[in-house]
Amino acid sequence: MTQFPNLLAPLDLGFTTLKNRVLMGSMHTGLEETKDWNRVAAFYGARARGGVGLIVTGGMAPNLEGGVFPGAAGLFNDDDIANHKIVTDHVHENGGKIAMQILHAGRYAFSNQCVSASAIKSPISPFVPKELDEAGIEKQISDMVAAAVNAQKAGYDGVEVMGSEGYFLNQFLVTHTNKREDRWGGSYENRMRLPLEVVRRVREAVGANFIVIYRLSMIDLVPNGSTFDEVIELAQNIEKAGATIINTGIGWHEARIPTIATSVPRRAFSWVTKKLMGKVGIPVITSNRINTPDVAESVLADGCADMVSMARPFLADAEFVNKAAGGIANQIAPCIACNQACLDHTFSGKMSTCLVNPRACNETELVVEKTDNPKTIAVIGAGPAGLAAALTAAEKGHTVTLFDQDNRVGGQLNMAKQVPGKEEFFGLVDWYETMVKTAGITTRLNTTASVEMLADFDDIIIATGVVPRNPQIDGQDRPNVHSYIDVLRDKVKIGKRVAVIGAGGIGFDVSEFLVHGDHSLAEDLEAWKQNWGVGDPAQQRGGLAPAGPQPTPPAREVVLLQRKAEKAGKRLGKTTGWIHRAELKMKGVKMLTGVNYERIDDAGLHISFGEARENPQVIIVDDVVLCAGQISRRGLADDLIAAGHTPHVIGGADVAGELDAKRAIDQGTRVAAAL
Repeated sequence: MTQFPNLLAPLDLGFTTLKNRVLMGSMHTGLEETKDWNRVAAFYGARARGGVGLIVTGGMAPNLEGGVFPGAAGLFNDDDIANHKIVTDHVHENGGKIAMQILHAGRYAFSNQCVSASAIKSPISPFVPKELDEAGIEKQISDMVAAAVNAQKAGYDGVEVMGSEGYFLNQFLVTHTNKREDRWGGSYENRMRLPLEVVRRVREAVGANFIVIYRLSMIDLVPNGSTFDEVIELAQNIEKAGATIINTGIGWHEARIPTIATSVPRRAFSWVTKKLMGKVGIPVITSNRINTPDVAESVLADGCADMVSMARPFLADAEFVNKAAGGIANQIAPCIACNQACLDHTFSGKMSTCLVNPRACNETELVVEKTDNPKTIAVIGAGPAGLAAALTAAEKGHTVTLFDQDNRVGGQLNMAKQVPGKEEFFGLVDWYETMVKTAGITTRLNTTASVEMLADFDDIIIATGVVPRNPQIDGQDRPNVHSYIDVLRDKVKIGKRVAVIGAGGIGFDVSEFLVHGDHSLAEDLEAWKQNWGVGDPAQQRGGLAPAGPQPTPPAREVVLLQRKAEKAGKRLGKTTGWIHRAELKMKGVKMLTGVNYERIDDAGLHISFGEARENPQVIIVDDVVLCAGQISRRGLADDLIAAGHTPHVIGGADVAGELDAKRAIDQGTRVAAAL
């Protein structure tokens, strides 16, 4: 008897059967653009081997003007077909099925060749699109149909037509971007003509026995978006046009409401997809912030969908489905929805990977194989760098002992998880604890390692992390001045008026901790929706609440300060920084930059601005929290070197940074893989 009967049940599509209800959703990784097709095949093949029911590739451009950026991968000619066949063959050899996503970016294309329904510039692109005429529209339809035909020739089991997230087809559907007065604009019947024509002609071209998924925007989260009556009408007509499955898209890329970040509650939008259930006769897929088998099972058991789409969880762990089916779900490496190594990389033009699993998209480059020369390895520091190194070394067959001064593993992850909206870090720490035990690693917690203690190990890895930088402010030794460590570990009581010194990632996290108090929106869906102004698309067009965001009052008054004369939070994640800034703004946090810290005394925090120390003022506060950066903790490493050892120094002990778990885990994995 399986723990996940709904998730692991097959799905009969008539002409073919999916072995379970799990879709690996589309992600643009950048792999196809490398033109290393064996590397692309290794990535998708690993997920097929991991048991997923159906894979959808990253978006493939149907033509040059539709690519998300110049040079975006597509499937245009016989050479492309041959290259893609390397991928599909490998997926099939590993027991999987794979569909190619046809993605026309429309006005989101980062190119002066972009096209759309109307010549209205996107707020996330510098280019004004060309308004298509009849011939231009016909070209886009023909090119998308040709892409589907080429996908079939390349051995794909189906295609997904991307009609959501504010891309090309979505741009024709709503008056927000479609101002036309011809047969492609005006009435909803006219505005939905283009997606229907694409699906109809794709089905006509590929025949009956080929999966055609249409990804439909269920809630646009932009002004003048679709009503849910229009969503239902579109879905029913998409079914008539020949789609096999309808997949869910949530929000446009330009929407100012987060949809997949870690602060978004799990399964936050499954209620939207549920509204479509029973309105169409083909399977419906739901998506967004579904990251564990338990969450996925509950979505299906609640009747919210026929199938679930999970994308980033398959970056974190290719074996997600196999582990769920095998009764070891606690060994699934968790997606924490941080966006740091996936979406942030994508929108920065870098290869995607995963903070938790740096081997994602690096399957042919970062290979961990059993060693012929097992060694005894000491890893000092059980934070993210040390844990990654210890687990990788153990996987290679080395005997590993893990030391830490704390009474549990996790290091500064144990502070991060206390921040409202970062509850996923609890699961990450739990997973590390499970995997350390499963790997047979010896742990020496509550232990301060010394040179003498390490003398007999073959290799030593130093992952001792960081200590807070001393900002050297006059009066910082007062009892109402605290380190962020003591605040996040709940060792001090904080008053109602607080100054946070340092506006990097830690400063923002501490500010979130202080303004939210004990209430985390990530664990209260209705409060989260109210906070961000998410309404019911059955009542409000686009799903935007009429009153807009309605945040609850802050638990404390917070002033966030930084020395740099630049925008606070400028260096936060590319796809999540705006969320953190918006959340603090909604909570009334005052942000001051270009600040000099003069002194702290009974009156409060004395500051001035700029090199000339102008505009002196006093911020009246009950407490001051220091988040002024970190320095590497290298004492043991230096002692070992002085004693003649050659330790490997990784993570914060190597380079101090803003609790950079992404760099730490990657470095720990790579150093241990090379032992």
